[in-house]
Amino acid sequence: MNPTALPTTPVRERQGVFMSLEGSALPAARAAELRQQLDEHNRRYYQLDQPTISDYDYDRLYQALVALEAAHPELVTPDSPTLRVGAPPAAAFLPAVHREPLYSLDNAFSREDLAAFDERVRRWLGGKPAVYTLELKFDGLAIALSYGNGLLGRRATRGDGARGEDITANLRTIPTVPLRLHGEAPQWLEARGEVIMPYKSFETLNGERIANGEEPFANPRNAAAGSSRQLDSRITASRDLQIFTYGGNWPGSDRLGTHSAVLAAMREFGLHVHPFHERCETVEAIWALVRHWETARPELPYAIDGLVIKLDSLADQQELGYTAKSPRWAIAYKFPPEQAKTTVTDILIQVGRLGSLTPVAILAPTLLAGSVISRATLHNAAEIARKDVRVGDTVLIQKAGDVIPEVVRVVTEARPDNALPFQYPTACPVCGTEVVREDEAATRCPNPGCPAQVLERLLHFASRGAMDIDALGPAVSHQLIARGLVQSPADLYELTADQVAGLDRMGNKSAENLIQAIQRSKAQPLARLLFALGIRHVGKETADVLAHQFGSLAALTAADEAALTAVPGVGPRISASLTATCRRPDMMEMIDRLTKLGLQVAAEDRGEQPLSGKRFVLTGTLESLSRPEAGRRLEALGATVSGSVSKTTDFVVVGADPGSKLAKAEKLGLTILDENQFRDCLVAHEAVRAGGDHA
Repeated sequence: MNPTALPTTPVRERQGVFMSLEGSALPAARAAELRQQLDEHNRRYYQLDQPTISDYDYDRLYQALVALEAAHPELVTPDSPTLRVGAPPAAAFLPAVHREPLYSLDNAFSREDLAAFDERVRRWLGGKPAVYTLELKFDGLAIALSYGNGLLGRRATRGDGARGEDITANLRTIPTVPLRLHGEAPQWLEARGEVIMPYKSFETLNGERIANGEEPFANPRNAAAGSSRQLDSRITASRDLQIFTYGGNWPGSDRLGTHSAVLAAMREFGLHVHPFHERCETVEAIWALVRHWETARPELPYAIDGLVIKLDSLADQQELGYTAKSPRWAIAYKFPPEQAKTTVTDILIQVGRLGSLTPVAILAPTLLAGSVISRATLHNAAEIARKDVRVGDTVLIQKAGDVIPEVVRVVTEARPDNALPFQYPTACPVCGTEVVREDEAATRCPNPGCPAQVLERLLHFASRGAMDIDALGPAVSHQLIARGLVQSPADLYELTADQVAGLDRMGNKSAENLIQAIQRSKAQPLARLLFALGIRHVGKETADVLAHQFGSLAALTAADEAALTAVPGVGPRISASLTATCRRPDMMEMIDRLTKLGLQVAAEDRGEQPLSGKRFVLTGTLESLSRPEAGRRLEALGATVSGSVSKTTDFVVVGADPGSKLAKAEKLGLTILDENQFRDCLVAHEAVRAGGDHA
């Protein structure tokens, strides 16, 4: 509970609390009293926002129940508040089939889109009046809660809509999930909702992760999803998550007549329903609320990314029905990226692993889309010149894809008189080498020994998509380089635990864990090693093709440009980069050392490749498995996984919130797979590879 929610408690109420601690003389009766009182106080705090006791008094009640259940374990019930602390790690999440499918929603991005939706609805209704309910669209993880005879049962992620992952142990720990429904509960109830993490909790969690040397979450949605899907539910319990429910179904719910009435009934049952839901009869009324919440959303303590518009009449919803992917009676209006004004206090130049110079604007810290922004990319020399960004300028910033901060434009009318045009450097700001201007946009430091490039190459080598070496982050890598322990990725495999233990904030156990992670990475396949080498223009997709085509690093480095360009997808630019890089003395020496150190410099025999030659693109959020895992399974079947949609793409796999790739795929007439179809495709072809029945 929030310690600032109720600073003082009336004496009479406090006396009631103290009396309840003593309660009945019988342990079972006392436990029932305490559970009932804690349940009621949770309802008042989370559902009604009307707490009547302080956090101190609540904690006394809670600890009394903990002590009682510890002394009498047989008294612990499935709805006990003490079960919210979480359980030890689970082996994995089991699949969970939803009672009814959880559909995704079509999107609207303009008033015209909303008008077109309204026109379609009224046409389908045969001219009958259309009344809509508007709700906030929360930016979190979609889930389903199941209750049986009022008691909380299974909780699952949305997954592919038909089945998700059973994360029961995790969602039990979230205080806005009632463990038992109030009033006369139906025989069964399934509620749909969204797990979210408030901004303040998101900032606290990221601060802790950064302090521990961990990668921060990109946004509150990722934090909520990652926290909800922990195998150790005690981690979920330690994070401040909330759930808002926005739909439900139970025997007789259709007799309530309207979606508004369903929400009201869910609130009476004790489910956490957001107070805002408003009925509208015209597009003008809908648009007015859209504009209101677009302006007001920064004032909310959690992230929303739009509004959901639903037909209020349940009978009308049933009449309109569904397409294969979404209900015809609902649509989600998506807000444009949130923007904010701030001041450029400096412009720095970052040097990448391949020597590229990237300008970065240092900003006066400002809150944007739930996080404090103090840096934004300016992309390259051409972009900074086109936007004419100067130190001292007031700029408008936004998060590209709601993740990466970027400068949209300069507020030129606010420019100070002493703001001078930015002068792009002619020498590398790190090593002083004269830079090379390749074209209007690209500027590079040609010195491969530049300390900045050495650091970035090391980080790339250890990254998740490459050799996947845990705990080798920027702080540790910088120290290894500064102390002369590592100048090449090959040096990693000759490190000792004693050397690593001498680094700042690195104990013996952490040092041993890092050494073990480095040694484990030797088993990564050739394609990953090839990508990890950081050869210019050789991404993960190209590395996989080259590894499959040549079979070993020795064969690849011996190939001439003619042999390389004969490989599908490898043009003159890639072949020239490969031959130039692989024949550099420093690269030849490193490859020789990696070979002698026991890394996988030859491709494994992957057996039958039923998807060989097929090109896949993954877009949106997959909930039954991660996109990296999906990519690995496709590659194991011989498929190529690409990051962009083109005419050569064979299949586009679409998860939640797919973005522009789906629109491009539809325009090109490509084959589109939803998550359920994709998973069936994987299972079938993995059976073929294992010698099973394709049917």
